[in-house]
Amino acid sequence: MQTQQPAVPFSGYQKFVIFILAITQFTVILDFMVMSPLGDMLMKSLSLKPQAFGFAVSAYAFSAGISGLLTAGFADRFDRKKLLLFFYCGFILGTIFCGMAQSYAVLVAARIITGLFGGVIGSISMAIITDMFALQQRGRVMGFIQMGFGGSQVLGVPIGLYLANLWSWEAPFWMVAGLSVAIAIAIALYLKPITAHLAVQRDKSAFLHLLHTVAKSDYRVGFTATALLSIGGFMMMPFGSAFAINNLKITNAQLPMLFMVSGVSSLFIMPVIGKLSDRIDKYKIFAIASVWMMIMCVVYTNLTATPLWLVMILNILMMMGIMSRMIPSSALTSAIPEMADRGAFMSINASLQQIAGGIAAAVAGTIVSQPSKGAPLVNYNVVGYVIVGISMLSIFTLWRVDQLTKKRMESKKVVIPEGEAVLSEGF
Repeated sequence: MQTQQPAVPFSGYQKFVIFILAITQFTVILDFMVMSPLGDMLMKSLSLKPQAFGFAVSAYAFSAGISGLLTAGFADRFDRKKLLLFFYCGFILGTIFCGMAQSYAVLVAARIITGLFGGVIGSISMAIITDMFALQQRGRVMGFIQMGFGGSQVLGVPIGLYLANLWSWEAPFWMVAGLSVAIAIAIALYLKPITAHLAVQRDKSAFLHLLHTVAKSDYRVGFTATALLSIGGFMMMPFGSAFAINNLKITNAQLPMLFMVSGVSSLFIMPVIGKLSDRIDKYKIFAIASVWMMIMCVVYTNLTATPLWLVMILNILMMMGIMSRMIPSSALTSAIPEMADRGAFMSINASLQQIAGGIAAAVAGTIVSQPSKGAPLVNYNVVGYVIVGISMLSIFTLWRVDQLTKKRMESKKVVIPEGEAVLSEGF
């Protein structure tokens, strides 16, 4: 039976890194997340069908996936701080472009540009986390980093919706851009260079580095697990607000409260799950959370007109399952790549995550239909059943990731002095 190593404490600088990466993720996630609550407003304002809106959402994901693949070969050849700054500045420019969009075509183009830069930021952050934090710390780190998801719902989405209702749907993008400029300045001034991986590079060609990373069978198991998780996670998201308004009969004024309550619950859930992931078996947490999420997805997607208080409770219960899957799965997957391959692995992994999410959003757009503007969505419950099937596959693929991780930990024992977080290659 595997024994868990004692929790490794964080240094002061590590706490700063966690904060800056969490707030960076907050803005990137908010930029993506805000499209869903703006969905009903956008569909009515630009006279869009669900399929067209689904494509607008997936445009970001597809461009992010392509960008990750193109940069994967170079991801381990530069200081990770410089890479983070470069792509974050591009993300800011893309978000400003979104705020300037006045038509569907321009909006899609802006989402593509934002995705090209924003989609790579998560993989760079993951590489930084894997370089700087021991495996026994990563559950807690992931818990804090993923709080960006909850924070976007608690603060970002409600404020964004308020601004959108006050002015127009473009306003939330200007809010994200303004906050991101301040964060970029903090990264430039206070984050130290991250270059340890440069000393262990073996491939002279970026293309060969990409091929060698893809060729490793253990890595492909991690890629598959990530893709399946993303498909299951993205399918409900694009039409969440449209379903709440048109099917559950939640008003536009109530929508920010719904997102805020869900977000607050995730802020409490994620640190707890992060700590549990560092103390008990990560895969067991993931498997239990997956089954719970499947049940809640089926219940939620089959609802009709429902009181706001009950919708809030069901959202919280569903959020518990979703969040409790993300943290242990991210921690387990982070243990797969060797130090020399981490940047490339995380870039490819993020690319597949985005592409799979884009496919999921596009497929959901073909499943869901709306007979007329303002009419209830049709076949949203079918999306819930599809998620159940994909989640069952995810449980099996992450079990394989878990077995690979445990095998590597047995073959490469890592000795970490008390108070330090120095990693040997592979962890």
